Amino acid sequence: MGNNLKDIRKQISSVLNTQKTTRAMKLVSTSKLKKADEMARRSKTYANKIVEVLAEIKARVSNGNNAVDNPYFFLENSNLNLVDIVLVTADKGLCGGFNINTIKEVNRLITEHKLKDMKVRLRVIGKKAVEYYRFNEIEVLDSVVGLSTSPDYSQAADFINKAVEDYLNGVTSKIILVHNGFKNMISQEMKVSQLLPIKTIELPEVCSSILEVEPNEQENEILNQLANKYVEFSMYFALVDSLAAEHSARMQAMDAATSNAGELAKSLTIAYNKARQEAITTELVEINTGVESMK
Repeated sequence: MGNNLKDIRKQISSVLNTQKTTRAMKLVSTSKLKKADEMARRSKTYANKIVEVLAEIKARVSNGNNAVDNPYFFLENSNLNLVDIVLVTADKGLCGGFNINTIKEVNRLITEHKLKDMKVRLRVIGKKAVEYYRFNEIEVLDSVVGLSTSPDYSQAADFINKAVEDYLNGVTSKIILVHNGFKNMISQEMKVSQLLPIKTIELPEVCSSILEVEPNEQENEILNQLANKYVEFSMYFALVDSLAAEHSARMQAMDAATSNAGELAKSLTIAYNKARQEAITTELVEINTGVESMK
């Protein structure tokens, strides 16, 4: 019985120590989430302005037509059966289903494209996805670790431009970006977007004309530059958005772990008290039995 009490005390101590750790991790994630959310908000404002300018230039070049003779919007080799999927996961775990949900979505897309007789190449950002595909012996064309933890625009641009170069050279017909994005403090949402070719971009109803350029070649050149900037920033924003979602998911996971640890500590304390009471009762019975036997 003594050994049993000792074991329960060790379990209670271990659970309480774990609870302290998970509580601290929750506080850290809460603090980081505020910073990441603010970064995402600022990035969103910039992204909206790029879309506005891109839509205006596209409208001028297309002369009111939906089709644009530009590889960023329309690729002659669109019948190619090779697609690049770019996915973003975290470098760390302990964030619930954040990483595995993204991987499941990518696996679903892979299956969906295979049913259409299309091949898929994977470009992976994040240690968790790299480890998953390595363990499952699934080929990854390009990967980077550390970028999802510390988003950097130049590194994000370098990474995505490798896929853009293959697309413009007619190697692939499409680039799809997948990441788990930030919705609010308590939830995330899976975001699947087609980076290239760029889908129809509507010109905002209220759009001030901020550009004065010569037609034809100059407009096409500006359109190319803006389209590439749009793709680069979309990659960067996905990293920032994913980072905010990661901290949100980890905050929730650590909050749940802290609560579970508290409940477990309570149940172990009750079990300890019961075992201690049984031990005391047994000792009293033994003492009384000994006294009776001496009479």
